[in-house]
Amino acid sequence: MATGVQTMPYRHVLNLVARGSAVRIARETTELVLLECGVGLRHPSVGPALLIVAELVTNCVRHAAHMSPAIKVTYTHGPGVFAFAVQDRHPYQPALYAALTNAPGSGLATVVEMTRELGGTAAVRPDADGGGKAIWITLPL
Repeated sequence: MATGVQTMPYRHVLNLVARGSAVRIARETTELVLLECGVGLRHPSVGPALLIVAELVTNCVRHAAHMSPAIKVTYTHGPGVFAFAVQDRHPYQPALYAALTNAPGSGLATVVEMTRELGGTAAVRPDADGGGKAIWITLPL
């Protein structure tokens, strides 16, 4: 997965209102994006990608909506890699890998476990102004 997210040739951005229906829309859009990129829905990374997107968007709806009424999901795809970010404007930045020991079984710990099992990466990147963050997931294809 040497391809940097910024250099991937495919990019799609989805803007959502932070409410329950956003989870379904994000999952459905993820399926469509993967199909557009030529990834069959039976690929072993697809199911985990859909669960991860759903969990991250759910977290935005549950924990960030009061400060961030909008959620942005950015998808990128390049040779052998699929990456996506879920971004909100809540300033809290979770310690992703600490969730494995501090909150085992939590949604965030599950996201990290699935990502690692697939050989992917997970990272929190603050917005330029520090007022929000994006959680980036990169999965091999």
